[in-house]
Amino acid sequence: MKRLLLLSTALVAVAAACPSFAQDAGSDALPDTLPEVLVTATRLPAIQQETPGARVIDAATIEQRGAVFASDILADVPGLSVTRSGLGGVAQVRMRGATPGKTLVLVDGAPVNDASEPNGAYDFSGFELGDIERIEVLSGPQSSLWGSDAIGGVIAFTTREIDGVRAEAEAGSYGTLRHRLAAGRADDRSAIGAWVSHYTTDGISVADEADGNTEKDGFESLTVGLKGRYAVSDAIALDGALRWTDSEADIDGFPAPTYALADTLDTTDSQSWSGVVGARLSALGLSHRLSVSASDIERATDGDFASVYEADRQTYRWQADGAALGDRVAYAFGAEREDTAGSLSDGKSVELGTTSVFGVARVEATEALSITGGLRYDDTDDFGEEVTGRISAAYSLPAGLILSGAYGTGFKAPSVSQAVCDFCFSTVPVPVLRPETADSAEVAIGWTSGDGRFDGRATLYRLNVEDQITYFTAPVTFDSYYVNIAEARTDGVEVEGRALLGSGFDLTVAYAWTDAVNATTGARLLRVPEHAGSATLGWTGDKLSGALTVRAEGDQDDSGGLRESFVTANLNAAYDLTDGVTVTARLENLADEQYQQVLGYGEPGRSGYVGIRLRY
Repeated sequence: MKRLLLLSTALVAVAAACPSFAQDAGSDALPDTLPEVLVTATRLPAIQQETPGARVIDAATIEQRGAVFASDILADVPGLSVTRSGLGGVAQVRMRGATPGKTLVLVDGAPVNDASEPNGAYDFSGFELGDIERIEVLSGPQSSLWGSDAIGGVIAFTTREIDGVRAEAEAGSYGTLRHRLAAGRADDRSAIGAWVSHYTTDGISVADEADGNTEKDGFESLTVGLKGRYAVSDAIALDGALRWTDSEADIDGFPAPTYALADTLDTTDSQSWSGVVGARLSALGLSHRLSVSASDIERATDGDFASVYEADRQTYRWQADGAALGDRVAYAFGAEREDTAGSLSDGKSVELGTTSVFGVARVEATEALSITGGLRYDDTDDFGEEVTGRISAAYSLPAGLILSGAYGTGFKAPSVSQAVCDFCFSTVPVPVLRPETADSAEVAIGWTSGDGRFDGRATLYRLNVEDQITYFTAPVTFDSYYVNIAEARTDGVEVEGRALLGSGFDLTVAYAWTDAVNATTGARLLRVPEHAGSATLGWTGDKLSGALTVRAEGDQDDSGGLRESFVTANLNAAYDLTDGVTVTARLENLADEQYQQVLGYGEPGRSGYVGIRLRY
């Protein structure tokens, strides 16, 4: 039944997007054409439709869909599998089947992955979106741009520049309250702004209530940010950004004697911050960017298995941009030094580091053909040297078609835990680990209608990961340690499209088929559904706007069994009382679906929220 509903949703979306519907529609409240979208996390700004694996989510889309946390909207990106261990629980992203530690996360250019997490993965659970201007997603190996941790891809967040005063408040189901205040000023020469966001909820039981767990597990998050820039002269400009988050969550544990997930009084507290300061200057015919970024996270869990972990990272980066041959050639090159440190289960800290140089160039070979290539050399302090590269091309065909493709390689150095074999129990010497490596090829066909009201893209790819690091337990001696033993392969298809339908309606659709397997055993990789898709129908009028989002996932293999498929729907609306006052309403899980993102962890049922936004 759920698969039938997913298929029906897709058919409705396709039918709604056909040109005849738009021709019959009335006047538009939306722009007449879809905007051309630029991607900046590619080092050289590029057009999204010409960049394989690139997607952009802007602030208007975040607001239209009523997304509060990053995990609320990343699941709509084809090829991304978002798993959350209940409301406020650990939220991780798998890109094209790659494990969470193979997704590099950037905030204003600062890497923020948790070096103390066993795989170096980032936890999105407390990442609130109120201050985010845009999210860029680069799927596929991006090590030639960003080094280690980018085998699956990159998710880059850019915080918002504020001009004026904004305030928001919202209340709703499960004792949920959300507040936000932001203020700043901006002009061509300078900008300064600050914001604070607070979210709290009584929540539901993290352990699924269907299994008899009734204790509510609350969640609270506080985010504070500061951002500014100043042009000293036409040739020199300074900028900086700082973001701090404190989140506290009640979580359920695995109490004795069964050690099965159940209601407990366990809690977790996470404090993190990231920041960057930089300068841009013009010299020797190039635009130079110098920056220093840092991030720090401390995680404390209180319960039967209490723990405290801390990780920090500093990155020193220089990049120079230039152009030649009448701007037909654009290029960038630079160098980086990254130092990371993470604590272990015994409280000790281990440091790792990498020194890198990189270069990327794009050539407009003809009016129809562009070719982009990148190369990077990484010298790790502990695991040798790696050279990675990526080449892509885009060719404009008649009738609005764009054919594009890419081939790239990637690597991931062992994490802090893997490097020293934390949590290992062995009576024999443990193996010396090698970095994980990957290669990927993809081809895409895109289309934009002549009137600019419709565009879409279909992508076919394969991702191979070799020497994947796995926690291994010997069958007889029960020795447990990390080894380079696994090979993983993902074959996939990603389909996406946008349409202006007329009369103020717009439609966005996305679908992904992801066949992610252990290439050694043939078993499917965990927590990666084979089928997933979403459709958002939006409407914008003079004062009233809204969006209905339907999201569906097929069955997925999970630890301990099979997590069943589900379909959910959310409705978001806003009404402008005046130019500066807007009332909002959200309904989530409209059909009151009982579902799980992670096996054993419950998700909220039907819930509603009302709020107000003030802008000056």
